[in-house]
Amino acid sequence: MLTAFAILSATPEPAEESHSVLIPEIPDLVWGSIAFFLILGFMLFRFVPKINEALDARSDAIAGGIKRAEEAQAEAQAALEKYNKQLADARGEAGRIKDEAREDAKKIRAELVEQAQAEAARIVANGQAQIEAERSAALASLHSEVGTLALDLASGVIGESLTDDKKATGIVDRFLADLAGTTKAKAGK
Repeated sequence: MLTAFAILSATPEPAEESHSVLIPEIPDLVWGSIAFFLILGFMLFRFVPKINEALDARSDAIAGGIKRAEEAQAEAQAALEKYNKQLADARGEAGRIKDEAREDAKKIRAELVEQAQAEAARIVANGQAQIEAERSAALASLHSEVGTLALDLASGVIGESLTDDKKATGIVDRFLADLAGTTKAKAGK
């Protein structure tokens, strides 16, 4: 194809002036330049401000996004610190509650031990009172039986019947008193 252009450019045209395909004529160059600059000016005044506004809006959006992200990160950090503080407070509160529960358990245990000891002392006192009552009853019963046996024995030894209750009771009481006195004297040695 280059050879065809070389042949065309090498052959002179008789009636026309020679025109170069690569270099335009002066009037075409002037009118083309004027049209180019008009379109360029129209583009610069019409589209460049809109493009700049769009670019500014985008850069503001990016800067705002970065700022919002930094604020969100700061809020998240503050929330994390608040959460950690609340967690530490909750752990401290749990420890305090556990300590209070231990103290309460110790107090309750001490109260239960005290109640059990009081109940045991009451039961022992009731038992001793009952034993003392039964002992007194047994002594009274033994006293009357010993008195009756002593009278029967004395009646058999004397050979007379001791039917006078007052006299017999006096003798038995004296005998038992003498017997108790001798027992105490022997126990005291």
